[in-house]
Amino acid sequence: MGTIEKTKWAIDAAHSEILFKVKHLVITTLSGKFDKFEGSMSSSSGDFSDADIEFSADVNSINTNQADRDGHLKSLEFLDAANYPKIIFKSKTFKKNTGSDYLLTGDLTIRGVNKTVELTVEYGGTTKDPWGNTKARF
Repeated sequence: MGTIEKTKWAIDAAHSEILFKVKHLVITTLSGKFDKFEGSMSSSSGDFSDADIEFSADVNSINTNQADRDGHLKSLEFLDAANYPKIIFKSKTFKKNTGSDYLLTGDLTIRGVNKTVELTVEYGGTTKDPWGNTKARF
């Protein structure tokens, strides 16, 4: 009995973004993004329920539209980019809930500290782009 080959998908960085929002001083919300990131998903299932997902963000690419704050976030006091240049995510499970909703569970490592997190994911469909490449949107 042969093994089923998995299809490998890669993040299309030109059409993707990694955004975040955090409460700052309890009175305001700070928004930002990572300008450099990469990720992939491997799956042999048509509904992606067996997907293995990996993602990393370049800590030095953090961008809150304020250079002094970005420098502070990269410093030893926060993300320590010099010693931990990547934020890394590796999936454990990717389960279809209902309709187009999935629950993604995996390990998130920031500054060498690993925590299990759960993320809600919405599947937006699969289509061919104008050049014949198959694209899946999550």
